[in-house]
Amino acid sequence: MSYRVADCHNDLLMAVRHLRERGHEDPFGDYWLPQLRQGGVSLQVLPVATEEQFVGEGALRRCLLMIEEARHLAEVHRDAVALVSTRAEIAATIASGKIALLLAIEGAEPLGHSLELVNVMRREGVRMCSLAWNRRTMMADGVGERDTGGRLTRLGVDAVRRMEDVGIIVDVSHLSEAGFFHLAEVARKPFIASHSSCRALADHPRNLTDGQIEALGAAGGFLAVNAFGPFLTDEVPTLDRFLDHVEHAVGLLGPDRVGLGTDFIDDVAEVVDPVFTGLLVDWTQIPKTAGLRRPADFATLAEAAEKRFGTDLARRILGANLTEFICSMLDGDRTRATTPHRPGAST
Repeated sequence: MSYRVADCHNDLLMAVRHLRERGHEDPFGDYWLPQLRQGGVSLQVLPVATEEQFVGEGALRRCLLMIEEARHLAEVHRDAVALVSTRAEIAATIASGKIALLLAIEGAEPLGHSLELVNVMRREGVRMCSLAWNRRTMMADGVGERDTGGRLTRLGVDAVRRMEDVGIIVDVSHLSEAGFFHLAEVARKPFIASHSSCRALADHPRNLTDGQIEALGAAGGFLAVNAFGPFLTDEVPTLDRFLDHVEHAVGLLGPDRVGLGTDFIDDVAEVVDPVFTGLLVDWTQIPKTAGLRRPADFATLAEAAEKRFGTDLARRILGANLTEFICSMLDGDRTRATTPHRPGAST
């Protein structure tokens, strides 16, 4: 059986930008588009991340160049993909057989201390944004600053409010644990963990504790599970181990609030300049998740998910859940849950 796949995190835009800067004419069409098609992807979130060499005033310039890169590839391949920013655009794009591409910002460095830029990014089509990567920003601490115990700054609280007001989904992946719970206190709308796994199964600071996942569920939020090897296990990561994390998340959130945020990094790392300070892993010793390393592998994942969960739950996890959650948030009328989500219950 074929499935429509929705993935909440793939840094392919960074790889495409680096290759085009080096003179490659169409890296998206040559590599990434065939990969997405082979994997059955119907919705792909494209994060705009700030690499170390662009932190500071260079972050905004780099962010705008990355957004322009997304517009360029969407124009070149307009018969195959489309940038989307509304429920109607997502539905129409998928119905037409094209791949819907949704822009996100990973880490708030491009925003600096100017809340007005939240509005600018919204007009540029950004519909998801996190307050921090692993490092500290003016809004919050990332998990790499976990010794500080930092919560959100006043600016960070205001940024959450502004994002909610203008229709940008707030993302808590990479946020420090104290910052996560502070955000959960002040958020008025559901939020998402776009690429996080379960700390109960792998004790890594990038993973969410059961308490965090339960708080996410109480807010009506969503968990997109990360396939990055070191986040899955201290041993050799496998496809089955990834599904263990999915199953654990479903047990805490129910069948409708879990999906994919794979964070495929192998093919990105091969072409991106090696400035990986603050990754919280040894980049030279990263174990690969066999059978789940790039978008084409979604076909293998689909088979394994169907075998473990059955056809209906596999369909939800592979794409339907994330697509429905994003669409519901883009409607602009969704508020956070008033009562905690019951595991196994549908919302």
